[in-house]
Amino acid sequence: MQVTIVGAGPAGLYAAILIRRARPDIDLRVFEQNPPDATFGFGVVFSDQALDFLAADDPETVALITPHMKRWKDIAVEHRGQRIVIDGVGFSGIGRLEMLKLLQGRAAEIGIVPEYGVRLEPPFGEADLVIGADGLNSAVRAAGDFGEELTYLKNRFVWYGAEREFDALTQTFIDTEFGPMNAHHYAYAPGRATFIIEMTPETFDRTGFDSMDEPAYRKICERLFTGTLGGARLIPNNSIWRQFPDLACTRWHDGNRVLVGDALHTAHFSIGSGTRLALEDVVALVRALKENDWDIAAALPAYQRAREPVLRKIVGAARASAQWYEEFERHMALEPWAFALSYIRRAGRLDAARLRAMAPEFAAAAEARGLSLEAMA
Repeated sequence: MQVTIVGAGPAGLYAAILIRRARPDIDLRVFEQNPPDATFGFGVVFSDQALDFLAADDPETVALITPHMKRWKDIAVEHRGQRIVIDGVGFSGIGRLEMLKLLQGRAAEIGIVPEYGVRLEPPFGEADLVIGADGLNSAVRAAGDFGEELTYLKNRFVWYGAEREFDALTQTFIDTEFGPMNAHHYAYAPGRATFIIEMTPETFDRTGFDSMDEPAYRKICERLFTGTLGGARLIPNNSIWRQFPDLACTRWHDGNRVLVGDALHTAHFSIGSGTRLALEDVVALVRALKENDWDIAAALPAYQRAREPVLRKIVGAARASAQWYEEFERHMALEPWAFALSYIRRAGRLDAARLRAMAPEFAAAAEARGLSLEAMA
């Protein structure tokens, strides 16, 4: 049996590792068009729940990456100069490049050496199974019939790193001379954090950032968020202004080709890591292959049937969260505690009972201030 994996990011490497572990006899090849150290972004975030999910199927990989993770247990919301902590939500962060290197090392230990600098073209060789783990601009998806639906959100955002740590996953909302802005920031390594700046299209137009080069608008962003950064510098890495791509596919497989991760779907960065969802896709795909005795024609539909309902819930919550952010200027009219309550319930999945159970200290403090958890459900 021959398997070709297109893409050697975390999803592609993870698929190779799980397949080699399950079937050492398979002729497995992994192709990546970029160099081995090419990666976009800074940190990858996993919730405690996500790590538990991965550990159930692959405790070795979780044990490999967790010693390198920064951990925190709270979310903090900063609005009108007030910091409100929402307890009970555990996360871990790791550098994207560090995670990639750890997976590359584990893959090499079991004989998997990706072929870098190679862009495969359709029909992607003579493999029995082709796994598209090649991201948003997937060549595998472009060459097949996957029922692609792609739209873009309105807000503009830019992805930076920062030369400092934060003690929680923090959402900072500020008013500026251009209009409201927000920053999503969290530590992923000692002295390092991810720092994503977002704004409405109206605010973006007033900044004039679209006509500036990157160093110029980075300097302005450092000034605007100087209170949050504490004088730390922003670190660029392909830090261009983007609109978030909302991708979905009605069909996950076409013939012997199947998609995972950002090649198949996206989920807004405000609710979780695309890397985490991609790894969970891979777990579901390899499980379907094993449960169907590696019969490709049976396993690929089984993968979609099993994984799609779970993913639909996550993506639905991500879209609700993204819509909240598309309108965050309107929400900023709320006083800080009401704003924090609106923020934590933005995905529409937390009723009063679940909120009290998940974040008892925050819920009690909100109710003590006269906020009704039921009324805002």
